[in-house]
Amino acid sequence: MGDLGRAERRGGDLGRAERRGDDLGRAERRGDDLVTLDALGPNGEYPTRKRELITDTGGIPVAEMSLVPRLFVTRSINAQRAAQPLPIADRETALARAADIFVTSTIAGLGFDDYVALTCRVSGLPLTVARAGAHVVADSLATTFDAVRPARPAGATFDWRDQPGGAVWARRGDVLAVHAPGNAPGVHGLWPQALALGYRVAVRPSRRDPFTAHRLVTALRHSGFRDTDALYLPTDYATSDELVRAADLALVYGGQDVASRHADDPTVLVNGPGQTKIVITAEQDWREHVEVIVDSIAGLAGMACVNATAVLYEGDPAPLAHAIAERLAKLEPLPNTDENATLPTTPVINAHALAEYLGRAALGTEALLGADQVVADLGDGYAALRPAVHLLRRPDVRTLNVELPFPCAWVSGWQRDDGVAALRNSLVVTAITGDDGLIDGLLDEPTVTNVYRGPIPTHVAAPHIPHDGYLADFLMRNKGFVQR
Repeated sequence: MGDLGRAERRGGDLGRAERRGDDLGRAERRGDDLVTLDALGPNGEYPTRKRELITDTGGIPVAEMSLVPRLFVTRSINAQRAAQPLPIADRETALARAADIFVTSTIAGLGFDDYVALTCRVSGLPLTVARAGAHVVADSLATTFDAVRPARPAGATFDWRDQPGGAVWARRGDVLAVHAPGNAPGVHGLWPQALALGYRVAVRPSRRDPFTAHRLVTALRHSGFRDTDALYLPTDYATSDELVRAADLALVYGGQDVASRHADDPTVLVNGPGQTKIVITAEQDWREHVEVIVDSIAGLAGMACVNATAVLYEGDPAPLAHAIAERLAKLEPLPNTDENATLPTTPVINAHALAEYLGRAALGTEALLGADQVVADLGDGYAALRPAVHLLRRPDVRTLNVELPFPCAWVSGWQRDDGVAALRNSLVVTAITGDDGLIDGLLDEPTVTNVYRGPIPTHVAAPHIPHDGYLADFLMRNKGFVQR
């Protein structure tokens, strides 16, 4: 097969290439101060004629990103499939090195703080949230194998040489495609687990955060991984499905439309809407837990799938709803580049569209912080999104599952006789309850992914706690093995 990229190999193994000065990427600031993000193919950096301008939430251009054609995607995936995985010890060492490189190095002309600042400006995340998410990526790299090991069945081994017979934990394929989201840098801490398991990975970045994937793939290539192990393949929308088709398996992020499109495809794992909830039973004093509830709603700027969108209380929900609204109303709309910012920003036109959608979704509810106050115009073409809180006397599942990319909560009454019906289809349910039967019901409910018992924020995460199951549940299978 011919050369897949215009860039020639720099000497030997690109995965172990030495640093060129202080910058690990060829891309530099252009004369007009735009950051250039070229594709990272199996033969190095790959600039293309077709490029996309990346703007911040105020519409100011900040970067230019290569868009690779369909044929390049197919050939790149084929090159990955032809490569063998690195030895497992080398993978573990390289992931640990990548964690340090990701934080300490200049990549594509950007130091860590510069990268965080651009991610903040383009994604709309508050600066502190973007910074914390970037550190999550580094921490996840350093603990990748800690996250993988709990997923391995106790009776299986990574290597057939480690047992006389039984089960071998084997990959379901060779190449994983990732359609990355742009709502939080920290999500990029997940897919390196596939590298730990011997997959080669091809990432299509989001236009809302094209920087994290580029920085991460570059760090991996300078930590010991080869170019074929991790690709950065920006594409236009029409070409994006080719990445899923060409790879063996795919990890895709998106809303309900994306989840529905891939629902019947066993080779695609969809991380879709969270529809995360909190339920509080009558014997609990909700006043003791308001801080946890507000943190669950507004932490991470309310943009994550693990943010609570519904709070159900076994009793009169009105006092609880007013207490939540009172706390959330104190969050000041600021430019998201401000160190004190806690709310996300978006172009003004998008902000008004979200507010209009919220107004329609909230029909029949009581607005405590309604759609009319959501848009906080900051000037310069962008707006902060103020929190919204609406009160329902009885749970309406369609309303409770409306999820928006800012702190938005539906507070509803709930009765124990209702069971878990209103809590279905939830990524996380925090249950503040003394009722063991309710916990049993939530754990038995197939559409509830994670159950946190007690006053635990819905966005709590740790390497040993699955997110949407362990990623390895999707990537691996058990093969019987016997030898004599």
